[in-house]
Amino acid sequence: MKVLGIMGSPRVGGNSDILLDQALAGAKDAGAQVEKTILDKLKISGCKDCKKCNETGLCVIKDDMPEIHKKILDADAIIHSVPVYFWSMTAQMKAYLDRWCALFDAEWRWQKQYYPKMKGKRIGLMTVCGDPDVHTADPIVHSFKSTVDMTKLNWLGVVMASASEKGDIGKDENAKKQAWELGRKAATP
Repeated sequence: MKVLGIMGSPRVGGNSDILLDQALAGAKDAGAQVEKTILDKLKISGCKDCKKCNETGLCVIKDDMPEIHKKILDADAIIHSVPVYFWSMTAQMKAYLDRWCALFDAEWRWQKQYYPKMKGKRIGLMTVCGDPDVHTADPIVHSFKSTVDMTKLNWLGVVMASASEKGDIGKDENAKKQAWELGRKAATP
């Protein structure tokens, strides 16, 4: 069992990163092999909608996303962690999610070569916002949940938390417990 963590915050050691580490610890405790990818440390350009990937399943943009595609394909579950930036996900996470389009054909079906590896894959999400109302992150949840629904992947659920200053989430035992449980769920077939 492989669980991939995708960190969409540029703030290493911040609240989203802390929650992702908790989730990956839960997955590892359940026996999974875990890996964390920090999007801000990679070069990921935005999708150009050139549609060349519709035919080949390969993106023509020369950056780090093809390596992330390989990690996505190899993982049994993917847990995403991202803070709210201006009522949406970070630019890093948005570029990453948009580039999933290379995995699909022109009719938004899985590319034939990817379908066997994507079928049944489990997807989880964690969001952190500075607003006390965690539902400020609803647009992010909607994006991921809609992607899961459209692709018929398996939704593991979402952990939504509130924290402002770097590291504040460390004091939120409930959020850390939920993140750990999400990780365990990701590692359990």
